[in-house]
Amino acid sequence: MIIIHGWEGSSSSAYVLTAGSFFFSRGFSVCRLNLRDHGESHHLNEGLFHGALLQETFDAVNELARQAGRLPVFVLGFSLGANFSLRIAVKHAQTPVPQLRKVFAVSPPLDPYKTTLAIDRAPTLYRKYFLQKWKRSLKKKQMLFPSRYSFTAMLGAKTCMELTEQMMSYFPDFPSYRDYFRLYTLERESFKELNIPVTIFTAADDPVIPAEDFQQLVNLPLLEVLHQPFGGHCGFIDLFPHRRWYNEKIMEMTVAGL
Repeated sequence: MIIIHGWEGSSSSAYVLTAGSFFFSRGFSVCRLNLRDHGESHHLNEGLFHGALLQETFDAVNELARQAGRLPVFVLGFSLGANFSLRIAVKHAQTPVPQLRKVFAVSPPLDPYKTTLAIDRAPTLYRKYFLQKWKRSLKKKQMLFPSRYSFTAMLGAKTCMELTEQMMSYFPDFPSYRDYFRLYTLERESFKELNIPVTIFTAADDPVIPAEDFQQLVNLPLLEVLHQPFGGHCGFIDLFPHRRWYNEKIMEMTVAGL
């Protein structure tokens, strides 16, 4: 089970550790993967993270699957990591990952532009949380590579969209932030060539992922969307007994598919 965290999360985020422990205790080998500039990985490269950086994550998943030999491989992503997981499933149709059996995506943003707007319009706590973590990451990158980065002026940004727009000066390959967002936007057409089963978990009360984005994902034989009325963003917690509901469901699905 390869687990990919969300934006400004890490391999040590609580939801990742909970999932990792759950599956490890049930006989899975588990890899908790860090995306670039997440966790304590900032020093490992000079380049900046952005959401369209699929290839290096795909290569990591491919190498982990190769090392697993004949073991069945599953990918589980959360939030932005769920967007990465979905794109890995799409790319698998052209570049197969050894023994990849199924992909799971918990609260994936399909349209990152709309999600960024939703974060900025959500209760102040959400915006402050993401902005604080993003700015802390940028400060760390600047400290490690001071001759390459100077983020001081843009750290005064009050919204995620404002900071995204200002960050485009470091990504000259993208004509605008809208072009950047389009690179990892997923639409119905994106999933037409799927050749492995994919399950998406989404909730109507998710404050940052518009529920209507998933209405287009119908009549796709290998794509299943499990809509829940409640669950928030990557929550899906049952209180009695206390558990992450999706872990139980994923376990049920992986066993059934073996």
